[in-house]
Amino acid sequence: MKIRMCASVAAAAALLVVACGGKDQSPTTPTPAAATLSAPALDSPSANEQLDTLRPTLTVRNATADQTGTRTYEFQISDSAGFTNATTSNVTGFAAAIGKAGVPEGANGKTSWTPDAELQPTTVFYWRARAVQGTSTGPWSEMGKFKSRLVGFLRGGELYDPLIHGETVGQVVGSGSFIPGKGLQLNDGRSYVKYLLPQTITSGEFSMDVEGLRANGPGDKAKVFGMQEGQGDFITNKYRIDIQYRGVSGVPPNAITFRALYGSASDLGVRYEPDTATRFASVVPLDPGTVYNWKATWGSEFRVTVRAGGLDGSIVYNVGMPTPRGTYAPNPHYAYLGAPVGRSGGEAASIPGTIYRNVWLGNRPRPDSLGSALQ
Repeated sequence: MKIRMCASVAAAAALLVVACGGKDQSPTTPTPAAATLSAPALDSPSANEQLDTLRPTLTVRNATADQTGTRTYEFQISDSAGFTNATTSNVTGFAAAIGKAGVPEGANGKTSWTPDAELQPTTVFYWRARAVQGTSTGPWSEMGKFKSRLVGFLRGGELYDPLIHGETVGQVVGSGSFIPGKGLQLNDGRSYVKYLLPQTITSGEFSMDVEGLRANGPGDKAKVFGMQEGQGDFITNKYRIDIQYRGVSGVPPNAITFRALYGSASDLGVRYEPDTATRFASVVPLDPGTVYNWKATWGSEFRVTVRAGGLDGSIVYNVGMPTPRGTYAPNPHYAYLGAPVGRSGGEAASIPGTIYRNVWLGNRPRPDSLGSALQ
């Protein structure tokens, strides 16, 4: 009887082992829940701060989590509030959009990151950060905003001169004054700014913001800006380009017009300028208190555009024409704000009291965000 009972107990025990998956089954470990993270808080730079560097250090106050663990951070900087790619191809050698993931969390309650490339100068930038812990990625912080260093450059096929910060990458000839918050003022008709370009630009854009132009000003064929080859007489130069706002002695007064020579001062076949009817239809009474964006483009077409109120303002002048003969190829290539006095005298040179800033000259259009820190 005892033997039969022991056999029954043994059989029951065997069935229990089989039912439980065998004696080698390991207990399962619960999968840890993903951490819930807060957004980091922006610390510095402060909102809309004007910086004096092209490699700013960005700092956030650390995020928090409902579980312990190691955290890293992702930072993003862009010239677009949507954090898309740069609005146009940015200036060579500068970053218009950059970021970094895997930045270790700081031990003092704050985490910082400095980009490993220089940002585009004189530009409004947007930035944000978020935390990562294990498989969890937290929400982005609020969007921050700062302005990169106000500085210009002159290299290769690109020139940029903000002129708002008391210095220029060109050379002031004659009497010029930096006006705080506005730019560089030419104090008389014999003053101008001169740039020697590192290479000839056969097609491109020369643009700037100009203030202080007034109807019935002095001079006749007064010059807003221009270009030429070398340093000979400006008026007889075979690669002269001059953009005019005619003074009270002009024909007619207050007309916007231009002349572009593509290789000869005497061959009318490579001289491009509006005809008399167009010139008389281009009388515009400019206001000295308004900022006007002036832009000349050249290559297979020469065109001048003037906008009231800056880069995005309303068009007050837009005249162009094909340039089928000749090539604009000055060597060396000089550019001017205003113009030097040539054989025509001071009446056909710079316009006194004109204030310039945000100057671009390049072999491609101005990058959209360059100079946005001045707006």
